[in-house]
Amino acid sequence: MQSSKPLWAPSQDRVAASAMADFMHKAASASGRDISTYEALHAWSVAEPDCFWSLVWDYCGVRGEKGKTVLQDGGQMPGARFFPEAELNFAENLLKKTGADDALVFRGEDKAERRMNWDELHALVSRLQQFFTAEGVQKGDRIAAMMPNMPETVAAMLAAASIGAIWSSCSPDFGVRGVLDRFGQIEPVIFIAPDGYWYNGKAFDVADKTREILDQLPSVRRALIVDYLGRAEESASTIGRASSLDAALAPYEEKPVRFEPLPFDHPLYILFSSGTTGIPKCIVHSAGGTLLQHVKEHRLHADIREGDRFFYFTTCGWMMWNWLVTGLASGATLLLYDGSPFAPDGNVLFNFAEDEGMTYFGTSAKFIDAVRKAELKPKDSHDLGKLRTMSSTGSPLAPENFRFVYEGIKDDIHLASISGGTDIVSCFVLGVPTLPVWTGEIQAAGLGMAVDVWDDDGKPLPSGKGELVCTNPFPSMPIGFWNDPDGSKYRAAYFERFPNVWCHGDFAEWTEHGGLVIHGRSDATLNPGGVRIGTAEIYNQVEQMPEVLEAICIGQDWEDDVRVVLFVRIVEGAVLDEALEKAIRTRIRTGASPRHVPARIIAVEDIPRTKSGKITELAVRDVVHGRAVKNKEALANPEALELYRDLPQLAQ
Repeated sequence: MQSSKPLWAPSQDRVAASAMADFMHKAASASGRDISTYEALHAWSVAEPDCFWSLVWDYCGVRGEKGKTVLQDGGQMPGARFFPEAELNFAENLLKKTGADDALVFRGEDKAERRMNWDELHALVSRLQQFFTAEGVQKGDRIAAMMPNMPETVAAMLAAASIGAIWSSCSPDFGVRGVLDRFGQIEPVIFIAPDGYWYNGKAFDVADKTREILDQLPSVRRALIVDYLGRAEESASTIGRASSLDAALAPYEEKPVRFEPLPFDHPLYILFSSGTTGIPKCIVHSAGGTLLQHVKEHRLHADIREGDRFFYFTTCGWMMWNWLVTGLASGATLLLYDGSPFAPDGNVLFNFAEDEGMTYFGTSAKFIDAVRKAELKPKDSHDLGKLRTMSSTGSPLAPENFRFVYEGIKDDIHLASISGGTDIVSCFVLGVPTLPVWTGEIQAAGLGMAVDVWDDDGKPLPSGKGELVCTNPFPSMPIGFWNDPDGSKYRAAYFERFPNVWCHGDFAEWTEHGGLVIHGRSDATLNPGGVRIGTAEIYNQVEQMPEVLEAICIGQDWEDDVRVVLFVRIVEGAVLDEALEKAIRTRIRTGASPRHVPARIIAVEDIPRTKSGKITELAVRDVVHGRAVKNKEALANPEALELYRDLPQLAQ
């Protein structure tokens, strides 16, 4: 039952101090409209994109030549171009600040802790830039990194961007095939790797893996081995074409970083789709589009301010890393963490938050759920007085976990559930610091994003569940896919379902408060009896039960229909017996609907997930139906798939 009261509402003082409120006044002045609510601001932002995005450029202090034209061919998706006359440099916009204040603070579990101030960051970027230039790196060349989330990774990305090279990264826990499936497509000229990494208290040496990868990447002219375990020199000596980072940079002294002026749509990043249904797609994002979209989201939606301590728990293989690092453009200190969020215990990230005065805590829905189920209560154990915002993404945040954030972490906090994706390196729907937070709801569509929910016939659904679409162009649409010269793969991915409209592949619905609920990926939507059901609706019920650690749900083709099959991981000491099965079905029937009740409930020891922690419903569905999973290298635990093969419970 929907509560009649919000979980949280910002105080008048907090609203007045927000950049969103200030921007609202600027927008009213620029547009001549009465813009006194977020709804009015959003309506203007999609009705007059030229004026809106120009104001975002100015308000967020983007450095560069803006040009006179804001939007060219604005009626075409794909095909629209933002700021076609503009020139800027992404790295210059992230390195505007100098001085002795912290730029980066790094923790690698409880094994490493380092700080890098703004001047030190400039110095490292300068030396890396000189190295790349001496190695003959040109505009458009690719630099690939298989790196932990550490300061050298941020600096190397900035050095690449400063000269117009294209950056692409993954985390060092990827297998050889997973790395080659990604970087083999884009032919990097420089490859960067660590000597190893820590995870859950254990050191992992990656020298053998790096050597095997380089043997199959002939485009790489030089590899850099970054010291983390104290073995960089030793590792580099055993790998052809490799030097330790320290040795490679030794000839270069610090000097001012040179920033190459580049077109707004110059390629900055290549990100990869998860790859669970085939070889990963190489999604190319522009420097200007990424920058403008991120500073809008950071400054206005996340309320990031100069001097804030900005954290997101992410690896370098997830788009949230790219989103996090742009926080430098707002003058924030980035808090970087690499390793397990539960090493040595579930308090490690909250320790980081308390020690560093974290103001923005970004994480995944699964982490919040795990903290709740571990019965931790950071509200009582940690001083989180500086923390203003907590955000969650990666999968829908269950209503129970919305409530837990206020009951167990902090009562006066802006909880922002956000959703977008690798495809747009940003968000379609996210938090608004001037609006209340309602249980289970994402607060609103992002400014400048013409988000809607459509039915199968392409008609808007003011209520009820449908496809999440975006009906107008936005700056962070990909430039295209790598190795897709005619753009056919790009168009097929997003524009085939509804011509000239971005169809994102999320199953969503509007709420009575103007917010949204994401019910999961539409391609994983269940269709028993022809009725569409989002898997998140089932998870929201079953994962609240104390006996259930987590769950994964699929539709199994059965007798000319689809039946719902629920797999559950049970807590230690519990048993999936007849009584628990009945309790699960009752909970789902009363909390969701009779149509959501699974035909089969099966206990499993593990649930397969991608490297970024997302459960892989489609891969499980393929295994259950005897189909090959095309890219197991995209999974963190591919061995878990075998738990779902040829199950007798699914043969009857």
